[in-house]
Amino acid sequence: MPLITAPVQPPDPGTPGGGGTPIPLPGVGNATAFYTDPTGTVWPLSESALGWFTLAEGVSGLGAASYTLTSDAQPRGGARLRHAQPQPRTIIWPLHVYGDTHLQYLERWRQLSTAFTRTLRRGRDKRRTPGTLTIARPDGTSRSVRVYYSAGFEGQGKRGSGIISDSVALALWCEDPYWTDAEPITVHRETGALNDFLDPYPSVSSSQVLGETVVDNPGDAVVWPEWTITGPASLITFTNETTGDSFALDPSASAVGHGPLTAGEQVVVRTDPGQVRFQDGSPGGANWSGALDWPEAVLWGLEPGENLVTFQLDGSGPGSAVDLLFHARHETA
Repeated sequence: MPLITAPVQPPDPGTPGGGGTPIPLPGVGNATAFYTDPTGTVWPLSESALGWFTLAEGVSGLGAASYTLTSDAQPRGGARLRHAQPQPRTIIWPLHVYGDTHLQYLERWRQLSTAFTRTLRRGRDKRRTPGTLTIARPDGTSRSVRVYYSAGFEGQGKRGSGIISDSVALALWCEDPYWTDAEPITVHRETGALNDFLDPYPSVSSSQVLGETVVDNPGDAVVWPEWTITGPASLITFTNETTGDSFALDPSASAVGHGPLTAGEQVVVRTDPGQVRFQDGSPGGANWSGALDWPEAVLWGLEPGENLVTFQLDGSGPGSAVDLLFHARHETA
C-alpha cells in the first residue's frame, strides 16, 4: 500500500508585537522578549519607546529546571537514583516603567500590572489562564514558557519613585518548567489508493497498517503529542515501539456506540491532559474517552531523541490519515 509522507513543515515564524530591541540576557545572549497576556494581547518587554523596558541586570530563572531526586539506599552504602521529578520554576524579570508625566506613567504602570495579574483571575470557565513569556533569537527562532504572576509589582518604594518612573522585579511562576519551541513538528501518514488484487496483476494492499516511522524529538524532555485521526477506520492502535507503550481507540465501543469512522470523520487525541474528542460539530467535540482500551491504554509521550512509532488503522481506505503534532520542550530559553 502506498504511503504518503509529509515532511516537517513548521509555519513561518512571526514576530509578536511588531518588533523589539534585543537585550542581553544571562545564558541567552542578545534576545527579544515578549509577554502575551490571557486575552492574547502581546506586550513587548524590550521596546523602550513604549514606556517600559527590561533591565539588563537581574533577569534570572532562564536556565535548566531544578529537580527533586528520589533515591533508594544501597546495602553497601550510597544510594541509587529511582526518580527525578522536575519542579516548577520561578523567573525573575525586572522592568523599568516611565512616562513624560505622572499620569502617563501611571497609565502604563496600571496597564502592565493588569496584564500580568490577569493570570490569577478566573475566566468564564472558572479556570485561570496563564500568560506566555517568549524569548526570540536573532535567527528567527523562539521559545516560550507559560507563566503566572506571583509577586513583584509593588515598585521600589523609595523616595522619588512612583512619580514619573519606577522599577519592578516580577516573579513569574511556571507550572511546567520547560521551554517550548514556537514552531510545531508534524508527521502525516495517509493511505493511497487501494489496488484490486487481480488488476492488472496479483498484488496486495494492506487495509490495516499506515506504517512505521521514526519520530525525532529534538528537545530535552518528553513531549506529549496531539493526534488527529481521519476515517475511514474501524480500530486505531498507536504504539511507541521504543518504550513499549500503546493505546487503542475503538469507535464501536459500547461507551461511544458510534461504529467505524466513515470517510472524513475525525477524532482528536490529546495526551496531556488526556482527552479524546470526536469532531461532531459541537463546541470542543463529543467526549470519546470511553473509546480507549482502558485500563491497558497508555497515552504515551515521545522520549528525547528517536522514537520508533507504529500507526495501525484497521478498516482503513482512501483518505484514512493520521496526523501527529508536538512542540519540542527544552531545559533553557
